[in-house]
Amino acid sequence: MNTTGAASVSSQPAGNQTYRGPFAIMTILFFMWGFMTVWNDVLIPRFKEAFTLNYLEAMLVQFAFFGAYGIGSLIYYIISMTSGDPINRIGYKNGVIIGLLIAGAGSALFYPAAVATSYPFFLVALFIVGLGFAMLQIAANPYVTILGPEETASSRLNLSQAFNSFGTTIGPVIGGWLIFTFFTSKDAHGADSVKIPYLCFAGVFVLLAVFFKFAHLPSFTNTGTIERGLGAMKHPHTALGMLAIFMYVGGEVTVGSAIINYLGLPKLGGLGHEAASKFLAFYWGGLMVGRFMGAFALSAMRKTLKHVLVALVPVVAFVTIWVVSGSYNALHYGPALIVLLVAFYLGEASAHRMLALFSALIIGLLLTSMCTTGETAKWSILGVGLFCSVMWSNIFSLAIEGLGPQKSQASSLLVMAILGGAVLPPLQGAIADHSDIQTSFIVPVLAFAYIAFYGVYGYKAGRTVSATSKG
Repeated sequence: MNTTGAASVSSQPAGNQTYRGPFAIMTILFFMWGFMTVWNDVLIPRFKEAFTLNYLEAMLVQFAFFGAYGIGSLIYYIISMTSGDPINRIGYKNGVIIGLLIAGAGSALFYPAAVATSYPFFLVALFIVGLGFAMLQIAANPYVTILGPEETASSRLNLSQAFNSFGTTIGPVIGGWLIFTFFTSKDAHGADSVKIPYLCFAGVFVLLAVFFKFAHLPSFTNTGTIERGLGAMKHPHTALGMLAIFMYVGGEVTVGSAIINYLGLPKLGGLGHEAASKFLAFYWGGLMVGRFMGAFALSAMRKTLKHVLVALVPVVAFVTIWVVSGSYNALHYGPALIVLLVAFYLGEASAHRMLALFSALIIGLLLTSMCTTGETAKWSILGVGLFCSVMWSNIFSLAIEGLGPQKSQASSLLVMAILGGAVLPPLQGAIADHSDIQTSFIVPVLAFAYIAFYGVYGYKAGRTVSATSKG
């Protein structure tokens, strides 16, 4: 195999070979797009205030960004139907490079958008960034699944997503400080504070593209006959998985997008934007905690070692929170960590069982946050992130399982379903405008109800028992 990717190779690694070096390099990419994606949650209150927007208008940030996923992935799928899967020809490595360059171009447009003080210009820039991230998702997620045996694909995706979540954990803290404090000037328009950070993002994406160009990564191209037509869409578990991804991304994003404004309500303590953005780290940090646990729970390690490592992660998280933000926050967050640990043991290392169980727990937390006030409502909503953790990886790996060379095409369909992040937040915003922000959490409640269905039945639709995942 040519590790530079210059030659064509099989679209799958040989046997049970695991590419630890390339997998380690891919974690850098997952971290970077996680760090940047969560800045949308900071942009929403920034633009809402700077351009005097209502909730629906402010949520267009997510509509533009995640709408690009849907449109970009639809274009990719149409090309794959008519001309064959592009990534099967150019390789996963080149797909990543193209995505990085597109995201860099969109990030650079934030500077002229800030100079023009134009909200629509910002939305166009976010749309282009989203197109780049769509290409990254199409290439990177299946790439991680084939960097080793298929039976541990969920474990690798959870581990890579854990590093993605590390980016989303520190992203709102750093982004909130830079946008609401460091680059804010009383003499400038509020949107001016975003232009320098996003110009830096553009430079980082270009540097990453250069790095990936010269890095020694297997490309997994395929010069054989590439199937045209509906392809992966013909598999029921993939089609239902698309809707599960739609609901998951939409549900996760609606909650994250609303947290800063939600914590600003008087009955939840009336926190300012910068202070609330720090608490947003608990939500996204919960995904990181759960994904590290999922990586261990779904791995091929010995059962005893898995149990020890799964239990160790929330303990480390609790101690870290105690040291970094104080005993008050640690003690309030602690019960959710205990429930998460119990849920992992009840899930018994089964990707689909975890989906059903974790969805039920999220629904319970959302209903609690809708019906209570004060610290109970606050920590209920922040705890949702812990149980969102394994959903993307588990849905993705279950939906592309057994598809062989159709995996990148199936990936484009699943990434297309990220459109849920564009559709559900504005719907939540409209409900918040006409009712209140607590009531609007009914949107993610319904979304996670469908994911529970996928974990019980949808993942195995159209497949024999022997073809489904273990458990």
